[in-house]
Amino acid sequence: QVQLVESGGGSVQTGGSLRLSCAASGRTISNYAMGWFRQAPGKEREFVAGISWSGSTTRYGDSGKGRFTISRDNTKNTLYLQMNSLKPENTAVYYCAAYPNRGSYIPLSGGEYDYWGQGTQVTVSS
Repeated sequence: QVQLVESGGGSVQTGGSLRLSCAASGRTISNYAMGWFRQAPGKEREFVAGISWSGSTTRYGDSGKGRFTISRDNTKNTLYLQMNSLKPENTAVYYCAAYPNRGSYIPLSGGEYDYWGQGTQVTVSS
């Protein structure tokens, strides 16, 4: 199995930036598509961004388009999410997830991902 640990969350003012990291162990993440999800209090978990096993294909949900950039470094076994121009509505717990696929398909549904981290809190104040 794959173990995932997120880091890089914190508190930032509107317009600020954060870079989230997801460190993987147990298996190399080069065998997996990876995704970032978020969950705000009282809301369902939502797809933010995804990336194929090679990093050649990316996909963004509505909350991630234009301001966020997903990337990966398979050598370091790490996934990243660069978050720019943050807004209060971006406040949520952000989760890293892994899907066993080496094609171009990046699932949008959290139910399709097999492995999850514990999440890292992002808080954006006005």
